Formats: sequence, C-alpha cells, structure tokens
Amino acid sequence: MRKRARQESAFLNIPYDRRYESLYLAFIAGLCAFGLRPRATIEIPSTKRRLERIIELIRGCRYSFHDLSRVQLDRNSPTTPRFNMPFELGLAVNWALGANPRHEWFVFESRAHRLEKSLSDLNGTDPHLHDGTAHGVLRGLTNALTRKIHDPNLAELDSIYRDLSKAAHKIKESRGGSLFEARPFQDLAVLARQLAEERISSLRS
Repeated sequence: MRKRARQESAFLNIPYDRRYESLYLAFIAGLCAFGLRPRATIEIPSTKRRLERIIELIRGCRYSFHDLSRVQLDRNSPTTPRFNMPFELGLAVNWALGANPRHEWFVFESRAHRLEKSLSDLNGTDPHLHDGTAHGVLRGLTNALTRKIHDPNLAELDSIYRDLSKAAHKIKESRGGSLFEARPFQDLAVLARQLAEERISSLRS
C-alpha cells in the first residue's frame, strides 16, 4: 500500500469575526480540497508569546493566504483600523524574500484597485478578488493554486463548501457559539478534509 505524501500546510491570515464567517469556511474548504492543511493564529495557546508563535506558524507553511479586504474602522471603541493582516503579510513576504524563497504568498481583496491605495508598496502584485463572497474565495484559490496533483474544479469546491457550512452550525452549537477558536477550527479542517476526499480521487491515493 502506497504511503500518503506529507501534507503541506497553508497559513491563513484573515479577519476573525462573524461577518467573515462564510469566507472563513470557504478558505478552509478550498485549502483542504487542494490537499493543504490550514493553519491559523487562532491555534496559538494563550500561554505562548503570540508574535513568536505567528512567526513559527508562517515559517512552517509552504503557502500563506492573506485577506486584506477588512480596511474599515472597527465599530467598537476606540475606533481603529486593523493592522494584524498587513503585519502578518509582511512577516510572510520577509520570509519568502529572505530565508525561504519556496514560500508562496497570495493576497486576497474584495474590491478592485483598493490595494493600490491601502498598501501601495504591493503595487505590481495583483490580488485575487473575492467580491466578499465564498464563491469568490473558491474562485480565487483555483487561480492561485495551479497545482498538478490535486486540481479540484469550482463545482467540487462549491459542493465541499456547502456541506462544510451545514456542519458548521452544529460545530458552533457544540463548541459554545464561535467558529473562530482553536477547537472548532481543527474540527472544521478535519471535516473539510474528509469531504474533499469523498469527491477528489487524487486525495485518496
């Protein structure tokens, strides 16, 4: 029996809030469908120094995906922009341009041309536009990951996402009402992998 190849990891750098939930699920579903293991800062134990652990996570991943669509001011007082996403993108870019040129990073946005204004240092880098929809995230992943071994089509990705979304409601209820925590994240990744294997034959070989 052939031994399954080591699963590559992908760092997921996205907003953690309820308004982003459907896109969060789409990223998990899509990455698992491409044979990747999603990793995120919500896995970091509160007892560890956060910045050092984020750097460890990024450096342990073959890919990283950075959504810079959340540029609005936070509604809660004090009203501030959120700098975590561009900061973590900077850590990944530094890693890729320095010690590990094999690390591939991808930028996602919801609106065309906004990145040119919000982060002009990235001019020349075309973000993958998701239009604020789960389908847009999945479409963006197919354009970012032109892999030869695992190459799911959009219909397969949409199907995996729909089933994962249905299951997410039960996971949320059983885990206390939030999907943006370590255990629900792990549960979603395991389930997404199982759903992907049911539909994509190359993941089973």
